[in-house]
Amino acid sequence: MTRELVLATRNRHKRDELMALLTGLDVRVRTLDEFPQVHDVIEDGATCEENAIKKAREVSAATGVTAVADDTGLEVDALGGKPGVFAARYAGEDVTYEDNWRKLLNELSGVPRSQRTARFITVAAIVTPAHDIYVAHGTLAGYITETPQGTEGFGYDPVFYVPQFGKTLAELSGLEKNRISHRAQAFVHVRGWLEETARSPAGMQSDR
Repeated sequence: MTRELVLATRNRHKRDELMALLTGLDVRVRTLDEFPQVHDVIEDGATCEENAIKKAREVSAATGVTAVADDTGLEVDALGGKPGVFAARYAGEDVTYEDNWRKLLNELSGVPRSQRTARFITVAAIVTPAHDIYVAHGTLAGYITETPQGTEGFGYDPVFYVPQFGKTLAELSGLEKNRISHRAQAFVHVRGWLEETARSPAGMQSDR
């Protein structure tokens, strides 16, 4: 049977990034565009891991295909770890990326560079039709800038400075970002799991 994997996200920016991170695998990667009957998953978990597992579990159950989902939090030390798991909706529901990072910059107004340390935390989860669960983590440390810089990427990328590059994530090319990002680190482990299951394809077969 064909090895299939569905991406449990409707965010086109994240979808494109995940497609790039999974390229070259002997797996048919599908998107939710192919499954219009699947409802959006409510991300009400207290942690990124809870959200990632919930998304993957519900999408796998609805599609009959192994699903992979990820959830990312942004921890800013000067804000006591906020926005954390609420990063995507920090400025409220149905807001833009810019709304979120502008709120963040406003809350950090006057905070010196040395105290603007932060980290992205990504948790990726795979759930199979047989209800097996695999979880992977990735972390990227950096600083929150005082002004946005760069036009690439999405989310908080324009205000997240990566010291080893001397640039924000939004100033990096997609290839550069996919070598060092929090999501890339988590998906190195995801790729490893997918390659391992290639030796036992039943672990990823759909129930269709």
